[in-house]
Amino acid sequence: MKKKLPYLIAVALTVFGLLTLFLSGSVIFDLFDIREKEGNYVLLVVWANSISSILYLFAAYGFIKNSKWTTKFMVASLVILITAFFGLFIHINQGGIYETKTIGAMGFRILITIVFVLLAYFTICRPRKNAQKKVTQNN
Repeated sequence: MKKKLPYLIAVALTVFGLLTLFLSGSVIFDLFDIREKEGNYVLLVVWANSISSILYLFAAYGFIKNSKWTTKFMVASLVILITAFFGLFIHINQGGIYETKTIGAMGFRILITIVFVLLAYFTICRPRKNAQKKVTQNN
């Protein structure tokens, strides 16, 4: 199970990333009339989601390759999403139009990203630190 875990995480992250890329790209480029269905979207949030989706896909590859930079990509995505969330609240406080579902969706996306950050840290970075400690102790 330990060897399959990175692949399972990578698949989940890829699906999440591709879905996010499709939806955000559809709003940005007005594909399939999704822009109209989304209602009063906030472009800052859509672009943040789009950029995060690309980072998710790179991070999924990082999970498969067991690369230390995977955590950095996930943290970068988290920072982008949190920044956009604050931007959304500034937009709302300035009287900008928005959909109330956007707040919940951003909260959910940030929570999911935190889970992936923790998975990256505990499956890639922490085991490496422990292995380095063992090597240092043996010398």
